[in-house]
Amino acid sequence: EAHLNGMSGVSDFAKSPGPTKMPHQEQVLAHGNLCAQGPPKNAGYNSNPVPVMTQTESRDKWGKKMDFLLSVIGFAVDLGNVWRFPYICYQNGGGAFLIPYVLMAVFGGVPLFYMELALGQFHRTGAISIWKHICPMFKGIGFAICIIALYVSFYYNTIIAWALFYFYSSFSSTLPWTSCDNEWNTENCTNYFGKDNVTWTNYSRSPAEEFYTRNVLVVHESSGLGDVGYIRWQLMLCLFLIFTIVYFSLWKGVKTSGKVVWVTATLPYVVLLILMIRGATLPGAWKGVVFYLNPKWEKLKETSVWVDAAAQIFFSLGPGFGVLLALSSYNPFNNNCYRDAIVTSLVNCLTSFISGFVIFTVLGYMAEQRNVNVEDVARDKGPSLLFITYPEAIANMVGSTFFAIIFFAMMITLGLDSTFGGLEAIITAVMDEYPDTLSHRRELFVLGLVVVCFLGSLSTLTTGGAYVVKLLEEFGVGSSIIAIVFLEATAVSWFYGINRFSNDIKSMLGYTPGLFWRVCWVAISPAFLAYIIISSLLNPQPLSLFDYKYPDWSMTVGYIIGASSFMWIPIYMVYKLVWTPGSLKQVRHACEPLVD
Repeated sequence: EAHLNGMSGVSDFAKSPGPTKMPHQEQVLAHGNLCAQGPPKNAGYNSNPVPVMTQTESRDKWGKKMDFLLSVIGFAVDLGNVWRFPYICYQNGGGAFLIPYVLMAVFGGVPLFYMELALGQFHRTGAISIWKHICPMFKGIGFAICIIALYVSFYYNTIIAWALFYFYSSFSSTLPWTSCDNEWNTENCTNYFGKDNVTWTNYSRSPAEEFYTRNVLVVHESSGLGDVGYIRWQLMLCLFLIFTIVYFSLWKGVKTSGKVVWVTATLPYVVLLILMIRGATLPGAWKGVVFYLNPKWEKLKETSVWVDAAAQIFFSLGPGFGVLLALSSYNPFNNNCYRDAIVTSLVNCLTSFISGFVIFTVLGYMAEQRNVNVEDVARDKGPSLLFITYPEAIANMVGSTFFAIIFFAMMITLGLDSTFGGLEAIITAVMDEYPDTLSHRRELFVLGLVVVCFLGSLSTLTTGGAYVVKLLEEFGVGSSIIAIVFLEATAVSWFYGINRFSNDIKSMLGYTPGLFWRVCWVAISPAFLAYIIISSLLNPQPLSLFDYKYPDWSMTVGYIIGASSFMWIPIYMVYKLVWTPGSLKQVRHACEPLVD
C-alpha cells in the first residue's frame, strides 16, 4: 500500500520497457495507424519521445483508497440489486439459480470488471481518449458509452425522484398508503391487513398499489406513449433536488464525490441489516425464505435461466458503462486493481444475495396476512417490488413510519451512488478528450451536463412518464451496452493484444495475470457477451407495463434509440479508414488483430 497516497509509480510507468512504453502509441497515431502496434519503421521515429500522459501530474487523485472502493461499490450496488436479483432468483429455480449465477460471474462478469479497472488505471484517461492508446479505430465506443450514460440519466434519476416523493410522504403518523380512504382511491381498493374474511379478486388493488399508480405516477390520466400528459410539478421538484445533490457532489471532482460516498455507499448496508432483522421476526417470514431458496434443479435445463444469470451479473457489476474506467483513472499507478476487482465483485454479489432475504421475509409475511401462497404475492417485479409490495408490508408493521423513512432513504442513496458513477464517466471522458478547453472549467461543464440531464428527464415526469422510463430502460441500454462491451473486450484482447495488456498489468502490479484471466479475456468473456446478445435477439420479449401493451410504433422508436448510440462505432470506423493515409494494404494491415 506504499503507493496509495502518492504518484511514485509514474516515473516507473514512463520508463517501463517494451509494450508498456506508452509513447510508442502516440507515435503510431502521428503516422495514421488505426491500432496501436508499436513504433513505425521509418526514419522519422523519435528515439526520445515525450511521455504520453502529460496530464498525469495535474490529474485529480482520490483522497483515500477507501474513497475509490466505496465509489466503485456504490456504483455497482444499485437499486437493481434489491429489486432485480431476488425476482430473477426465485423465477429461475431459487437456490439452483445460484449455480449459473456464480459460473457467469467467475467466467464473465469479474474478468470484464478486472479488465476495465486495469485499463483505466494504466492509461489514466476516460472512455473516449483511452482508444488513442488501445486502438484508435474503436474510438466510437467511447462516444457510444457517453450517449448511453445520458439515456440512463434521463430515466434513472426519475426513479430516485419517486423514492424521494415516498420519503417525504413517510413523515406522517399514518402512512398515506395504509388505507383506502384517500381521494385517489377507487372502489377496487382492498385493505386486508388486520381484517378477517376479506375477499381478494383479480380486480382488487391494495392501498399501496393505488398510491403508487394514482398518486405518485398518476398513470391513469395517460392513455399511453401517444398521450403522456402533463408534467407533475411534485416530481419535477423532487428531481430538481436530486440533481442539486448530484451537482454539488461532482462539481469539484473525485475529492468531493469521494467524501459523499462515505454516507451514500455505507447507509444502505446499515438499513439492509435493520430490515433483514425486522423481516426475520415477522410471522410467515420462513415461507418467503423457503420460496426464495428452494432449489428447482430442473430449471437448469432451460436456456433462459442461463441467459438471465449472465444478464444479471453483467448489469449488476456494470462493465462497459465507462464508470470503472473513469474511477480507476484517478488511482495511483501501482494500486492493486486486481484485489480491488475481487473485493468489490464479492461485495456486490453478496449484497444481491442478502437483499433476497430482506425482500422475501416480507413477502412471506404478506402471504401469511393474505392467506395465499408466496408466489401469488411475488408477482410484482422491477420498481413495483420496491414501490408497492415492500411499502405495503412496511405500512402494517409496528413502527411503520420509522421503517418507511429508512427504507426510502436507502433507495435514494443506492440510486445516487450509481448516478455519481454514470455522470462521472461522461465528465471524465469528455474532459480528457478536450483538456485544453475544459480542464479549468469543470464546474461549468458539470452544471451544463446536469441541466441537459434534467431537461432530458422531463418526459419521464409526465403522467405517462412511467411508460417512457420503461422504454428508455429497455432500449436505451439493453443490447447496445452488451454489444459495446463485446467490441471493447475484442479490441483489447485481439487488436491491442493480450500479451501487451498483460505486460501493462505487470508494470503496475509486478506480476503477470494468470492463464485463467488471459483465457477469459481472449475467449470466454467475449463468448459470454455474444451468448447474451444472440439470446436476446432470438427471443425478444413483448413490452408491457401495468395493463398497457406497447404499440408497434413504440418498438420502432425503441430500436432507433438503441441504434442512436451504437451507430457511432461503425461511423467512426469508416471515418478512420477513409482519412487514414496509406494504401489499402497498409490500412488492412493496421486493422489486423495482434499476434504477440
